[in-house]
Amino acid sequence: MAIFGKSEREDKPGVGSAPGARLGKALGDSVRLRGGEKPRPVARPVSRNGEAMANLGKSISFKGDLTGDEDLLVEGKVEGRVDLTNNELTIGAGGDVQAEVHAKSVVVIGHINGNLSATERIEVQASGVVDGEIKTPRLVVQEGAMLNGPITMGKQAAAAPGGPPRPGGPPGPGGPGKGGKPGN
Repeated sequence: MAIFGKSEREDKPGVGSAPGARLGKALGDSVRLRGGEKPRPVARPVSRNGEAMANLGKSISFKGDLTGDEDLLVEGKVEGRVDLTNNELTIGAGGDVQAEVHAKSVVVIGHINGNLSATERIEVQASGVVDGEIKTPRLVVQEGAMLNGPITMGKQAAAAPGGPPRPGGPPGPGGPGKGGKPGN
């Protein structure tokens, strides 16, 4: 069935509905780019497993708790907390993250100011800057990357947030007495 001169194929998402396909059909395929090329669909960033990543663009600023069940590319600004425990977070070249981050894996190309925890791996590329604590079983650091803070590695390094403290670690707010001080 056609609505407003569109075929069924064009009405269904993902079938003949790429931005370039719609533009070409709307203008009778008379649109040409440099060198006579036809418009093509815009490519979305792809994660290591080949799936498309969600994208927080460079003009987007987000404050608060960010959680999700898909891989995420941050090119904008994020403040608060990021929880992607089963997914990958990529902080792009234009990304500025001021947050506590927990993810399966993290790639830093831009800047993060805050504690960074990954259950699988953290990769800091040459242009990446990390200001904060890093906890991960595997760490990849390219020449030129900047790390400012302590690094904890090993199987228990990136244990779930809020888990029991490691033996020998300082008592925190949940420790004995108020403020973690014995006798208060």
